[in-house]
Amino acid sequence: MNIQEYFGRISYNKPHKDADLQTLTAIFQHHIQAIPFENLSMHCGEAIELDLQSTYNKIVRKKRGGWCLEINHLLFWALQELGYDACILGAHSYEPSEKGYTAEINHILLKVGIEGDSYIVDAGFGGAYQMWQPLMLISGKDQPQVPGIFRFMEDNGTWYFEKVKRKHYIPEPSDTDFPNTPELGNIRKIYRFTLEPRHIDDFQELNAYLQVSPDNILRKKSICTLQTTNGVLALVGWTLTEMKYNYTEDMDLVNITTLADEEVEKTLKDKFNIVLENKLVP
Repeated sequence: MNIQEYFGRISYNKPHKDADLQTLTAIFQHHIQAIPFENLSMHCGEAIELDLQSTYNKIVRKKRGGWCLEINHLLFWALQELGYDACILGAHSYEPSEKGYTAEINHILLKVGIEGDSYIVDAGFGGAYQMWQPLMLISGKDQPQVPGIFRFMEDNGTWYFEKVKRKHYIPEPSDTDFPNTPELGNIRKIYRFTLEPRHIDDFQELNAYLQVSPDNILRKKSICTLQTTNGVLALVGWTLTEMKYNYTEDMDLVNITTLADEEVEKTLKDKFNIVLENKLVP
C-alpha cells in the first residue's frame, strides 16, 4: 500500500507536509468526490472482506467504491500515514421508518484530533446526508456546509448527529422516491455515537451480517452514490437521481431518471467511473 497511489486515486496533488485542518479538509473533499459509497459487490456475487489490503486493492487499484466500513477504514489508514491523530468510532444509524436508532452499532466514523480540537470525519454515509468537510465535535453549534447545516448534540456522553433539512425542487415528480426524501419536521437525525475508540475487527461480524441479512436496505437495494462539485449523484436500483445543492436559496434541485437494464453499466462508468468485473443484478 502506498500513499502516493492513494493520492492518485483521489486526484490529490497538493502539498501535505502538515497534518493540519486545511490539508485534512482538502484530502477529505477529494476522497468523497472520487470514491463512491456503493454496495455493488453484494449485487454482483462478490464477498466483501474487511481487511485493509483487500479494501485498498478494491478501492485504490480497481477504482471501486465501498460502504462505510471500507471507505472510512481506507481513509483512517491514509490519515494515519500522514501523521494525523485519528481513531475509529462506532455509530447507531437512525431509521426514519422505525422512528429510532438501530439497537446494534452499524456504522463507522472517524475522530481526528488537531491542535487540541476534535473533528468528526465520515466519508461513508453517502447520499444527501454526507458531510463535505470535517465537523468540529462541539455540542449544539450549527455548522453550515454546502449540503446543509449539520450539528452535534451531546447528552450524557452520547453524541447525536443531525442535519437541518432543505426543500427539494423536482421538475418532473415521479413515483420513485429519492432514498433521502425529507419527512415532515425540520431535523433529520442521522446517527448517534460515543467516543469509545474501536478497532476495525470490532466490525467483522457486522460486515458479515450485512451481506446475508435479508432485512437491511443494503441487501434490498443496489446503491451507488457520489458527491460532485455541486451536489450528489445516486443510482439506486434502476433509478438515477441527480441532486444539485442550493439551486435557489435553501432549495435543492432534483432530477430523477429511470434507466433501462442496458443503461445501468454505462451510467456506472460515465457518472461514477466504476467498471464492474462481474454482472450486476440491480
